[in-house]
Formats: sequence, structure tokens, C-alpha cells
Amino acid sequence: FLYFVFQPENLQKNWLREFYQVVHAHKPHFMALHCQEFGGKNYEASMSHVDKFVKELLSSDAMKDYNRARVYLDENYKSQEHFTALGSFYFLHESLKNIYQFDFKAKKYKKVTGKEIYSDTLESTPMLEKEKFPQDYFPECKWSRKGFIRTRWCITDCAFDLVNIHLFHDASNLIAWETSPSVYSGIRHKALGYVLDRIIDQRFEKVSYFVFGDFNFRLDAKAVVETLCAKATMQTIRAADTNEVVKLIFRESDNDRKVMLQLEKKLFDYFNQDVFRDNNGTALLEFDRELSVFKDRLYELDISFPPSYPYSEDSNQGKQYMNTRCPAWCDRILMSHSAKELILKSENDEKIVIYDHIGPNVCMGDHKPVFLSFRIAAGAGKPIANVHKCCVVQ
Repeated sequence: FLYFVFQPENLQKNWLREFYQVVHAHKPHFMALHCQEFGGKNYEASMSHVDKFVKELLSSDAMKDYNRARVYLDENYKSQEHFTALGSFYFLHESLKNIYQFDFKAKKYKKVTGKEIYSDTLESTPMLEKEKFPQDYFPECKWSRKGFIRTRWCITDCAFDLVNIHLFHDASNLIAWETSPSVYSGIRHKALGYVLDRIIDQRFEKVSYFVFGDFNFRLDAKAVVETLCAKATMQTIRAADTNEVVKLIFRESDNDRKVMLQLEKKLFDYFNQDVFRDNNGTALLEFDRELSVFKDRLYELDISFPPSYPYSEDSNQGKQYMNTRCPAWCDRILMSHSAKELILKSENDEKIVIYDHIGPNVCMGDHKPVFLSFRIAAGAGKPIANVHKCCVVQ
């Protein structure tokens, strides 16, 4: 699987080059690409870039061996009630036979042939389920574009759901810092639970599932700040008119009271970014706690890449984080425990399962794309699986 967040045209060349390198290295037979905020924030102006990107992807020499494709783009930005800005791409290698996609309306699988693009009103497409979260889920009453798209596939008797998801972000670093876990973490928890309940409800047969996209999972801000600034003193700055806290400044107790961290609504300026990059930020993984609530329902492979967000959008700063948010592993690929059991373990020392990020040294936008490459047993999602055969899902 490969997942990414689309960025404007000036990054497209970089992005595609890095993406094609991963495709070439892993040679997947089935490839899924999940995008969030597809087209960027200014949809009306940027939809032409989206169309150009899709055409390039479907016609490029690097993708010539993928003779079937399905592209689902939620471009209906004028519909506040339904618009999610999600885009899901699926590519099938010519060597892969007997691929079927589930029709949620007819409740049966249909053979996949040719290349098809669906956009604008995805609500009328029976080959997927799309939903925007209920309005009462949205923090601060601002109805943005968060939601999910679900598709179901069957490859040589391997049945599985692929869910493209975008959860709520942290609106304010100051509010995120106030409680542990933060109020935003609670909202994400509620929304992810809603999705998981939806995909295993009674309407359809239960199958294994993979959920991937921008979960906006953040590190436990209070615990991170208390650890990073354990020996610092905190200065609180309030607005003169409202007495509201607008800034926190953490200074070293000695060393000329050097500023270690400045925290504002949209500022997280820590003096030493290396802590987020060294050893792939492993020291911070203990503060990555949002998934623990779902440990009985979701599984994730070990993370061995640095926090995927927020990277600088300066094309010369491929490794630099922006000082707007505390770096975090927002972009993830998660799966049901039944899906975990399907991923074949290598019989020798060859590493078959790879969970990593794309473009570590290149500007890919404010999110680094994340991908998962693996083999999957035949009969996936079927109670009596024939595991002696296998197919490849990547």
C-alpha cells in the first residue's frame, strides 16, 4: 500500500519521482494510494492541477504495467454536507488475474477491467461508501472536510476492505497542552470508533480491513513539553484585553535563561529539532499514545521512520520541520487483527514486510508520504482460507 497527501503543482515533479522509485523498487501487483485534502485548500483554483496529476499518473511510463485502475476523487467542493476532499487510487498489475471489486448496492463482486475515473458526486457510485463525519463531531463548530471512503476488493479469494480516512487536527497548541490526553485526541478517538463500527456493522459480510490516511494522531503534548522542558521555568503571557493565555515561554533555569520552547496557538518553536529526527524520533514514540485506545481493534507494524508532519514546504528544506506544531506521526497504515494474520511472514531472513516513508531527503509537502509493502495469504477474510496459495498486495 502507498498513501500520500497531494500538494500543489510545484511539488508534483518531486513527489512523482520519489513515488515511482518506490513502485520500481517494490514492484507491487496491487497498489492502493490514499490522498487527503486532494487539490489543496483552494479547491476551485487547484482542480486543474488535480486533473493533470491524475492523467500523468495513469499514463506515465513508470505505471505502464498497470493495465487496470480505479480512481475516486471527491471533487464536489460546493457541497458542504458531503465534501471530504478525499482521493483513492487503485492500480492492478497486468499479471494479476481475477480481480473483483464489491458493489455495495448490489451486494456482489464485479470483475475489474480497464481504467475508470469517478469524480464530483461519489455518492452515486455503488463501488464505494463515502461519509463525512456528523456535524456534531466537528470541534469548534467549524464543519471542515473530515470523513472516510471505503472500498472492498477480492483477489484470488483474498477479501479485504481499504478505508481512506482523514481525522481532526489540533486547532491550538495551547489547548492541546492543557490536558492529557488532549480534547482533540478525544474527538479523533470518537471519530475513528465511528468508522470502525461502520465497517463491521451488520449490512455486509465481515472481512479484514486496512485503514490508512491522515489520522492526525499527535504526541501527548503535555507529556512531551514536560519532558523536553523538565528543567525549565515557564512564563505565561496573556492578552491585555481578555486575560487569555496567548503564549508560553520555557527558559532554562541557568545558562543565561536561554529560551528552550515557545508555545502559541500555531507555534511550537523548540530550540533543538534534532530530537525529532535522531534515530527516527524513537525517543518520542512513548508519547504516541492515541492508537493504544484501539489496541483490541487495530494493529500497526513498528514505526521506524521519523514523525511524518509538519515538514517545511520550502523545496530546499527536505528534512526540516516547520515550527507550527510538535512533530508527530499523523500519517499511518493500520489494520484489523485478522488482516495482520494474513500478512505472510518470511520463511527466510528476507524482509518481506516494509513500513516506511517516502522522500526522506526531499520536500514532499508538509506531510511525508508513508507506505506499507507486504504479501498477503490467499483467502484473506474468508473463514476457511487456502493459505498454500498466495497473492501480493502492496
